[in-house]
Amino acid sequence: MNHTMGLYDDPFEKIIARTKLIEIRLWDDKRRRLKVGDTITFTKLPNPSEQATVRVIALDLFPTFRDLYETLPPQILGANGESVDYLVQSTYDTYTPEQEKEFGAVAIHIELLD
Repeated sequence: MNHTMGLYDDPFEKIIARTKLIEIRLWDDKRRRLKVGDTITFTKLPNPSEQATVRVIALDLFPTFRDLYETLPPQILGANGESVDYLVQSTYDTYTPEQEKEFGAVAIHIELLD
């Protein structure tokens, strides 16, 4: 099954460059439909004509974004030396702590398809 998701410029470019191998999302109803082997077409925001398709190779669930960032190597998350605190706060720009408490977090391991 193919899914679609939007991505801002920086994470989109890191996926294209194969330096971001994990996409972080809320484990909400939309992401719960993901299965290993599915594809995701990422649309670059705000330029939806640019797209990248990846295959889901693994899904790791975490109760919090902090747990996720403390467990996974930052270099495969597309992090550039930022602290765990910074990564968590940046994630809260997209998702609220209340959403995190309700749904938890998912690390979507991906491989870019040519």
